[in-house]
Amino acid sequence: MNKRWLRRMDFTLIFATAAIILMSLVIIGSATHINTAAGGSFVQRQGLFAVMNIALAVFFMNFDYKMLQRYGMTLYWINLALLVAVMLFGHSALGAQRWIQIGPISLQPSEFSKIIMIISLAALLEDKVGKLNTLHDLLPIAAFVGVPFLLVLKQPDLGTSLVFIAIFLGMIFAAGVNLKLLGAIFGAGLLASPILWHFLKDYQKMRILVFLDPNVDPLGSGYHIIQSEIAIGSGQLFGKGLFEGTQSQLDFLPENHTDFIFAVVGEELGFIGAAFLLLLYLLLLWRGIRIAQEASDTFGMLLAVGITSMLVFHVLVNIGMTMGIMPVTGIPLPLMSYGISSLTTNIMSIAMLLNVYMKKQRLVF
Repeated sequence: MNKRWLRRMDFTLIFATAAIILMSLVIIGSATHINTAAGGSFVQRQGLFAVMNIALAVFFMNFDYKMLQRYGMTLYWINLALLVAVMLFGHSALGAQRWIQIGPISLQPSEFSKIIMIISLAALLEDKVGKLNTLHDLLPIAAFVGVPFLLVLKQPDLGTSLVFIAIFLGMIFAAGVNLKLLGAIFGAGLLASPILWHFLKDYQKMRILVFLDPNVDPLGSGYHIIQSEIAIGSGQLFGKGLFEGTQSQLDFLPENHTDFIFAVVGEELGFIGAAFLLLLYLLLLWRGIRIAQEASDTFGMLLAVGITSMLVFHVLVNIGMTMGIMPVTGIPLPLMSYGISSLTTNIMSIAMLLNVYMKKQRLVF
């Protein structure tokens, strides 16, 4: 039985995931000065929860994911309750109210809401594949995603709310939405963007302005981008070496163990190290796409598409913002950035991809 179970595993996906997590512990250690007396706590906590999440991953790999389809709406309402609880009882940090404190651990429900959104939307779309041809067909799906989107946007967390849109677009595309309808909606969104601008908060507007020109506010909103670009550029081909990056080690680079961890990779490991990390992500995302294509049922296909859409958006936006080609949104780099909620969500997502893959293999064997 153990041999048969091992033969059903996607070892490429497991290798890419494990390699990214191990690399993250090294880079988090460097970013948080593990080589000093005060360093080490971030690595210990991230490593501990990575190990604990292995047990969670084994569970998610082995239960029948089709059961989730039955509880799609229940999970959806639990998700809304958690997001409302954040608004009522959550604590604020960095100008946003996104966290619930449980003892020494700060949990971010909006991170878990991504995977819940994928499950509940897959359950809703399963019997609508090929039937999303008119605006009347699409509006209920958009409203379904729109409620948690607005609750997360209210925190405010523009980055995570945009992830919901990426998940929504990826999954309705896989469900066979009328592409002309999708193009018309996209065009309408572009036309409405000047109006939407007035609904953004001042700091969100400034992030867009400094994306266009970081020198608009070089000591404020543009500081992160400028320091990140200096860090990545100074790494050149082979990097400055672990614990040798000046921007990171001298604390010029803010949030270097969370949102801007890729800049630490670029500075200390250079182009070679950054390219290796990107290769690992390409392997992970390629396997996600293949698992979606080869899924044995529609619900599994939609789950895999939703998870892969989420991961693609995270990787593109996070790495893009560290290089100055995307606005700063506060989206973490999957499996790399420090954060217990983000790490748990991503490991659960990978485990569910493995589950979808293993069900197909069960049918083969």
